[in-house]
Amino acid sequence: MRRISSTVYIRATADQVWAVLTDFERFHEWNPFLVEAAGRAVPGARLTLRFQLPGSGRQMVFRPTVLESEPGRLLRWRGRFGVPGVFDGVHSFELSPRDGGTHVLQTERFSGLLVPLAGSVITPSEQGFRHLTDALKARVESSGVPSRDLD
Repeated sequence: MRRISSTVYIRATADQVWAVLTDFERFHEWNPFLVEAAGRAVPGARLTLRFQLPGSGRQMVFRPTVLESEPGRLLRWRGRFGVPGVFDGVHSFELSPRDGGTHVLQTERFSGLLVPLAGSVITPSEQGFRHLTDALKARVESSGVPSRDLD
């Protein structure tokens, strides 16, 4: 098993972060890692996600299944390459109110037989995670969504 993660603090409410994070049809406007997305953030739904690996421009499409969706708190999906146990990834966004804003933790847990051979995808994905969380912060903090006073 291998795990990668990225965190960011966003000066906005968890609901404001959630609104941007689950507006999949607008990912192409701001998200440098998941450059295209479609679907709904409801358990059992299938998403269509296109990600672009930093540095190479290489793109891949996958269709994960939403496992958990708790608005303003947690979004988790599982993607697979082929049959279970070959190359599986469980991706999570955890939102936690903190210091008048929201702490976002993005993680992916990779498991399966091909994980030791998948460094060419997993390693650049770590950088992609940082790009995504930084872009999420910029998008939410610069959006016109009214926020409460965070001082």
